[in-house]
Amino acid sequence: MLAAIQSNNLGVFEVLLLRWDHRPSPSPMELQWLGGNIRPGQTNLSSMVLAFQYALAHTPQIDHAGTVSAMGIAYAATGTDGPSAGAVMTVGFAALLKGDHIRRGIALTGTIAKDGTIGPVGGIPDKIRAAAREGYRTILIPQGQRDDPRWNLNRLAWELNVEVTEVATVEEAYRLMTGGTFE
Repeated sequence: MLAAIQSNNLGVFEVLLLRWDHRPSPSPMELQWLGGNIRPGQTNLSSMVLAFQYALAHTPQIDHAGTVSAMGIAYAATGTDGPSAGAVMTVGFAALLKGDHIRRGIALTGTIAKDGTIGPVGGIPDKIRAAAREGYRTILIPQGQRDDPRWNLNRLAWELNVEVTEVATVEEAYRLMTGGTFE
């Protein structure tokens, strides 16, 4: 997950660990938040719930039983799980359910809408810097935000030796991040 933190204007890169126990119950499947480094009052778990629900709704071929556990592991304990992490959480939940692997070196930021479109976020230059610092070379951002007049992402991408790619839907992001199809 990529986050722009106002206090440092550098951005942070956080990891969300997901685990599915594959047990026959509970059915339907439950989502369990293990807390990790997320501090109460600094997180918006509604985006995680929306991402989980979207992944469940779009993987009907999977037996949705058991418990999926999610835990945030932050390099800096910022507790960012807000709306800008919605798209990447959706990809992560779907990959977990389908058994697909996330390709290394690809990061994603963007909100998730109920129809699967990836929505705009703020602080993209800071998020790109954070991903580049962590060794990511491809950063997926919401469609329409590359040419935002507030920043020059072409120059930033060149300076950091990264590729910045726009994505419009979670299905498109899933294909780029896993090599597979979403449904």
